[in-house]
Amino acid sequence: METILVTGPTGYIGGRLVPRLLFGGRRVRCLARHPERLAGRSWAGSVEIIKGDVYKGEGLSEALSGVDAAYYLVHSMADVPGFADMEAVSAANFASAAARAGCKRIIYLGGAGKDACSLSRHLASRHRVGEILRSTGVPVTEFRAGMIVGSGSVSFEMIRYLVERVPVIPACSCLDSHSQPLAVRDALLYLTSCLDKPSTAGRVIEIGGSTCHRYRDLLKIYADIRGLRRRFFELPHWHLGFCSAMVGLITPIPRIFARPLMESLGCEAACDTGAAAELFPEIKPLDYATAVKYALVRLSENAVETSWTAAYTPSYARAYSFEDREGMISHAHVLDIGAPAAAVYRIFSGLGGRRGWLYGQWLWYLKALQDRLVGGIGMRRGRRHPDVIHQGEALDSWRVERVIENRLLLLRAEMRLPGKGWLQFEAVPRGEAASTLRLTAYFEPHGLFGSLYWYALYPAHVWIFRGLALAIRRLAEAPFN
Repeated sequence: METILVTGPTGYIGGRLVPRLLFGGRRVRCLARHPERLAGRSWAGSVEIIKGDVYKGEGLSEALSGVDAAYYLVHSMADVPGFADMEAVSAANFASAAARAGCKRIIYLGGAGKDACSLSRHLASRHRVGEILRSTGVPVTEFRAGMIVGSGSVSFEMIRYLVERVPVIPACSCLDSHSQPLAVRDALLYLTSCLDKPSTAGRVIEIGGSTCHRYRDLLKIYADIRGLRRRFFELPHWHLGFCSAMVGLITPIPRIFARPLMESLGCEAACDTGAAAELFPEIKPLDYATAVKYALVRLSENAVETSWTAAYTPSYARAYSFEDREGMISHAHVLDIGAPAAAVYRIFSGLGGRRGWLYGQWLWYLKALQDRLVGGIGMRRGRRHPDVIHQGEALDSWRVERVIENRLLLLRAEMRLPGKGWLQFEAVPRGEAASTLRLTAYFEPHGLFGSLYWYALYPAHVWIFRGLALAIRRLAEAPFN
């Protein structure tokens, strides 16, 4: 049985690729910086997980030992200083480690665009990564894909929210560039099928959907599918910084993600899919309109498999774990509830997203607005599924740090705070038909300002968390009254 390494398993593509490789009978190993974010995945128990970091070169020898092929799905989605150098170092570390380990093949998913054309900084970096991966002699299959269309993909979500929320869409000449969007299901078919096709080794293969459109037409087609009347007006001047900031305000996509996506609008991204058709005659890519319809169906069915939010942690919110230690401030609300612990768990594990936070919602919105005004994430990420939550997923302005089914949910704050914050919900059984809810807010302040922040907001915290606990009790007891 072949052993396959997947880097970036917490990402949008990696998280969907792993279960398909397992279904195909492969032994899968995952390399992740934050293995705990994989704990809630249904396939986590069927793979070997190695903690590592390609940029720092950590865990690569262990991860690549004895593998037959490795998927390189690591890249920077954000517009941060030095991202190109970081990507180059990461690719060089991985390529060297793969060569030393005797890896037979690297499969890399890059971005569309011709080398001879003027590429955006992010697309140019993606092409450079492909060159670096090839530099050590390990055969590389590089797929250069157009925009990926699927429920939860960052490009699709940007289009969706822009069209849904803006009746008159500002446009400029860059929207006349062409793109060949690829359905995520087709992208995954190419990635998995190439393992059985030795002829794809050492090739650069452009993959795209069956239709090619101007970017403004992508917006129009989405509007037509949704039955929305949208108009465009031409901007006399295109300012990348201003437009990406506006996208960051209107959509859930942060400005640092929107900027590279919008910078790439000026690049022609039509694909020459002749090689793909020759090497993969069995794959018939969907057209853009059909891909959009499939994505909307998945959204309506609450069947979003992965989302761009899972791998995104704001740069200011460095990962940390909960530790109950000296200096920690906590505030708890404890209520006895006439309902089983499982019923209480179902209520608090379904908080956030479209359902909201049950009590004082306007205060949650006000806090989210304040957070966004100071450069934070706000509550725009929502949640992947309205009822099911997994460890490591994003939930509005929180990250799910721990889940114990029918018992506990621990959320870590990823908003801008003068300290570290957590919110914990615990349902403790009291016999078969009753339980105790313990809702606890924890805060580890940074300096004097952190302490002043906590005590200044203490009355609001008492009011909103008490109200939230009572709302959870009311909803949990309702079916049993």
